[in-house]
Amino acid sequence: MQIAFYIAAFVAVLSTVMVITRFNVIHALLYLVVSFMAMAVVFFILGAPFAAALEVIVYAGAIVVLIIFVIMMLNQKEEAVDQEKKWLTPSVYIGPAILSVLLLGELIYIIYEGESHTIGQQVVDVKEVGKTLYGPYILAVELSGMLLMAGIVGAYHLGRQKKKVTHRFLKQTED
Repeated sequence: MQIAFYIAAFVAVLSTVMVITRFNVIHALLYLVVSFMAMAVVFFILGAPFAAALEVIVYAGAIVVLIIFVIMMLNQKEEAVDQEKKWLTPSVYIGPAILSVLLLGELIYIIYEGESHTIGQQVVDVKEVGKTLYGPYILAVELSGMLLMAGIVGAYHLGRQKKKVTHRFLKQTED
């Protein structure tokens, strides 16, 4: 079971490095999803299936969708869209696909093996997570929610600011 942990950790580190080194946002987003999935496998191996499910649902699902909406909200020009279509060739998906297949094979092996928490000392209960998050860490939960909302509002404001500046510039040139 330790070898499965090290494989998942290696995939997580490798895909995170790929997120940092990619110039294209969509390519980085593909590797980010793989990184989140690898971390979910690590949590599952350590005996925290609830944390693994949260990793998949919250991070790989909601945060990635939020990033895609912010990218769409910035309203890129047609030239940027054409360039994006050229960048999204099938060869782009080879790296994330190989890492994802490796994780899938590892997860199937772990499930058939039947031992999900041999490395960790105990299984983390859902009730304990809820008590901890909404008990002593309630301030951190609320602050992270406000930080995410500020990021959304800031991205929207930056996306809308271009149109206002362009409009003012056109008005000044007409006078």
